[in-house]
Amino acid sequence: MGLLCEVVLHKQEEIHFIEIKVPAYSVPVSLRCRYYMRSGATNLELTGIELNEFLLKKAGKSWDDVIEENASLEDIDVASISKFTNDSKEKGRMPDTSGLSTIQILDKLHLTIGDKLKRAALILFGKDPSRFFPNIQVKIGRFGIDASDLKFHEIIEGNLVYLLNEVPIQLTYKFLTRPIKFEGLQREEKDLYPSQAIREMLLNALVHRTYTGAPIQMRVFDNQLSIWNEGNLPNGLSIEDLKKDHNSRPRNPIIANACFLAGYIDAWGRGTLKILNTCAEFDLPEPSIIEKNGGIEVTVFANNEDGQIISDASHTGLVKELVKELVKGLVKDLTSNQMKLLELIETHPNVTKEEMAKHIGISTTAIDNNINKLKAKGLLERVGGRKDGYWKIVKLAHQ
Repeated sequence: MGLLCEVVLHKQEEIHFIEIKVPAYSVPVSLRCRYYMRSGATNLELTGIELNEFLLKKAGKSWDDVIEENASLEDIDVASISKFTNDSKEKGRMPDTSGLSTIQILDKLHLTIGDKLKRAALILFGKDPSRFFPNIQVKIGRFGIDASDLKFHEIIEGNLVYLLNEVPIQLTYKFLTRPIKFEGLQREEKDLYPSQAIREMLLNALVHRTYTGAPIQMRVFDNQLSIWNEGNLPNGLSIEDLKKDHNSRPRNPIIANACFLAGYIDAWGRGTLKILNTCAEFDLPEPSIIEKNGGIEVTVFANNEDGQIISDASHTGLVKELVKELVKGLVKDLTSNQMKLLELIETHPNVTKEEMAKHIGISTTAIDNNINKLKAKGLLERVGGRKDGYWKIVKLAHQ
């Protein structure tokens, strides 16, 4: 199995026994032509994408470093290369490409071997990368109160340079709602989320995704936005590591190097830190970073100071006043989070505890504590079961 273990002979009184010490291994081990990894108390067999990536790694390769035999220079979009080189001028990391041909520029970026194109070249600059690899796209969905309430969606296909430019445009004009503030006589529009954080989330997904898996998926709600890409974290790197200084370990190093030269990313593992710090600068709740369905999902939350659902502002404003009157007349000493819970439940009685936690920016344990206190005050009750039931504000219903 390729394991090195220590075998020690012991003697206790007249009894001899053997101790076998097997150290922990961070790489898969082979047995009868199959590969396995240990996760907690479970043996996991590597299959599909994970096995393919492991075998490439053993051969000293990454997925994006492999030659695509069926591709030629005709499959490269010259306009994308031109935009890429123009973008790179600001950072000054790109070697001089003045007067170079397309194949020479690709060679400078380590995207070729001879006259053959690597997979990374097609991901970055391909005219139609989906012709070679499925799901080279970003799916964006606009949802209502939960993930089952899909309003509309868009699928954007193209190379990385195109997606990096087109996805923010589609988000801005089709999916995001901008709250408008008036300062004096000046009409002022404020972004719901910082564009720097969204761009960094998209870049992380494009650079670190598994390109043989599912497409990148973006879910846009009234008060939060998430981006998911397939591909688990490398061994030895945890979710908590992403929230502090950590080393860069890209899944697709050829693609990552090109994006670094263009100035799109840094090479120091600072992507998630930029997302966290940018949201903090905008006084937004801390983003959520989780492992989910074989990939990584990053979620940012809107700064909803009044505890309102943005797309339903006029109705929620009325509910807020009703709740205030209710509290003023009947109940004392409600906390800000309890007020927000009442407002949310009145407009969305089917809301789940997980959605409450995301909306308010507190843990589900804190949600349970606040719900119990509201029930104790006679303000809140649950009608029906967990799946088919709903919440009811008792005394507000009697006003």
